Amino acid sequence: MVKQRAYSKYAKEAAFLLGQHIKLGRKKRQWSEKNLAARAGISRATLQKIEAGEMSPSIGLVFEVAALVGVPLFEQDRLALATSIELTQSKIALLPKRIKNKIPDGLVNPWFPA
Repeated sequence: MVKQRAYSKYAKEAAFLLGQHIKLGRKKRQWSEKNLAARAGISRATLQKIEAGEMSPSIGLVFEVAALVGVPLFEQDRLALATSIELTQSKIALLPKRIKNKIPDGLVNPWFPA
């Protein structure tokens, strides 16, 4: 029996909204599902899952389809995107390399021993 991954309501709504933006972009370009799927190198069924906001397609596929139909994900300007990446990497570099577990071994929660 395969256990299905649980996602937060926020994550589900964000995926649905992104899928709707992708569908809108496709329709504005007057592309069929089959046409966009072929451009992205995916099946029509996978495109339908993306547009429906399903969580199973890989993030790379979703981002690629979004880019094909002109849905902005972060910065539209490549220089601004590069600057944002650099800034984020600089912030990460300032943080500790490792994060130590503050809960002693054997305790799932400090108030409830395992």
